This record gives sequence, C-alpha cells and structure tokens, in this order.
Amino acid sequence: MPSAAPSTVQAPPPASTAGTPLDGLRARLGRTHLRQRLGLERDHEVFVLNRPGAHFFYPENWYSVHGVIRHCLRLSGLHGRAQRNARRHRIVERALPVRGLPPAFAGLRILQLSDLHVDMAAANTHAIAAAVRRLDYDLCVLTGDYRARTFGPLAATVDGMREVREALSGPIYAVLGNHDSLRLVPELECLGIRFLLNETVTLERDGARLHLAGVDDAHYYQLHNLDKVAGAIPEDETAILLSHTPEIYRQAAHAGFAAMLSGHTHGGQICLPGGIPLIWDARCPRRLAAGPWRHGALVGYTSAGAGTSVVNARLNCPPEITIHTLQPD
Repeated sequence: MPSAAPSTVQAPPPASTAGTPLDGLRARLGRTHLRQRLGLERDHEVFVLNRPGAHFFYPENWYSVHGVIRHCLRLSGLHGRAQRNARRHRIVERALPVRGLPPAFAGLRILQLSDLHVDMAAANTHAIAAAVRRLDYDLCVLTGDYRARTFGPLAATVDGMREVREALSGPIYAVLGNHDSLRLVPELECLGIRFLLNETVTLERDGARLHLAGVDDAHYYQLHNLDKVAGAIPEDETAILLSHTPEIYRQAAHAGFAAMLSGHTHGGQICLPGGIPLIWDARCPRRLAAGPWRHGALVGYTSAGAGTSVVNARLNCPPEITIHTLQPD
C-alpha cells in the first residue's frame, strides 16, 4: 500500500512592499531580512488570532491570568499602589565602564529608555515624557518594545512615541523589540528616531571615533546579525551594542563588543521584596535580569524598563529611566 502523502501547511505568500514606506528599508536590510521579518510577523499574528487554542495558550492573551493577577492585587490592597508605582519612575545615574574608550568620549552621557509600551496606559506615557524632559544627556538610546501587544494596530503606539519624542533632545538611536513590528520603523524614523536594524553608526568627538551598533530582536524573531554589525567595525576600535534582550550576552562578548545595553525583562516587574524577580522571560541567568553585569570582557546593563506589560502594575520593581556616563574601564 503506498504511503500517505505528508501533510503540508501552506504559508501565505510574501507581502509586496513595492511602493510602500517599507520599500525604502530593502536596501538597508537586504531582501531576505525584510521578507523574513514581515513573514514572521504575519505568521505570529495568524498563530495568535486564528489557530485553535492559540488565543489561550499564548501568554499575552491569558486574559484570565491577567484578571487573576489584578484580583489578587485588589484582595491584598496593592492594586492601586501597584498602578501608581508604574508612574513613579526612578532616575538611575550610573557610570558605564567601557574597555578601550577613547578619552574624548569620557563623560558622554547616554539616556537609555527601554520597554516603553506607550499604548498600555496613557498616564504612564505622560509620566515618562515629563521625567525625561528635565534630564541632561548627550544622546538617547531606545532598547525596544514600544507597543503593548505583539500584534495589531500601530496608530496608538505612534501617537505615544510622538509624545515621548517631543520630550527628548539630541540624537536618538533605537532597536526593535519582540513586541514591535518592522512597520513601525518608517513612521518613527519620520519623528527623528534612527533605527539600527543590524546596523552601525559612528560617533565622532574631537577626532575620536566610537561605534554604536544595534541588532534586530534576538528573543522572538531571532533576526539579530552580530556578524554583520561586528564586521562593520574596525578591529582596533571600540563599540557599544544595543540589543533588546540580554540573551545574546555570550555571543556579544566573543564578538568583541565592549559594552551592551538591553531591556526586555522589566526586571521582573512584579518582584519579591528586595527586587528579586519571579520571572524575567529571557534565556539568561537571573544576574542579567536587571542592572549592571559583566561577562568576560563585556560590560552590560539590563534596564528594568520604563513601562509595563501584560498587567499595568509594578511591585518591588520601580520603572526605570537610566543615564549612563561613559568612563574608561
């Protein structure tokens, strides 16, 4: 008896970007990266919305779990406090030691904002904009996750990011997170936010050079390309890497980056007393879940994030806005 033919699942045809704002990204990303990113986004949305059971098993859509968390917070009398905590941003000023830092860049102040989730709660976004407006820094980096959900409309995200952008000054560089669509890039770049999509920019100061590299999301989409960004940097020059997640810390260290700035984990968001995270949703040790860390010669920092995800609440883990002042390591 002949064997049955294997079953196949027909993937939707790749969407054309010709004549759209995304068409301008083709030369920057390359055809393959562009098609992969858009295709994976489309697959993800189909999986979450249409696949039987996926709307329950995908954590973002566990509405019942969200309700349980909120109910537990209310029963404990902590719900209002946890929501207020989400609007009370801690300003973290710290030194970032950078191996091989050119003396001209000592004292450079980098503002890091991560995991803004600007369409989660308007009050949170207002608080972020108010906090950054009064800060002193030389440039700003955004380490991903601008929208609350991982799929769906983008208009509210763009509006929220416009509010934050208007409160910022100086150059702004950004990477995409696992919540973000590539379709956000043209609209946010029109606001003056330069995305680094497996790309590198060179900063110059008094004739010295420092490289800033950024990779695409390495958590869900896994389209980060360290070979490409590291290959664009002269071997004897210094580079800082922006990655939404700290999960690629070992690869980044061996690729020769001096420092890495990340987010993604929210520091746990709802933590035990002392800021001990229960979960951090990243394939990395707990020591990389929040704050400064080191792996070999690589110095890293994982922001606890400025926004909230899943539930608009924070306990024992305040939202964070960080200013890194560069110094030689």
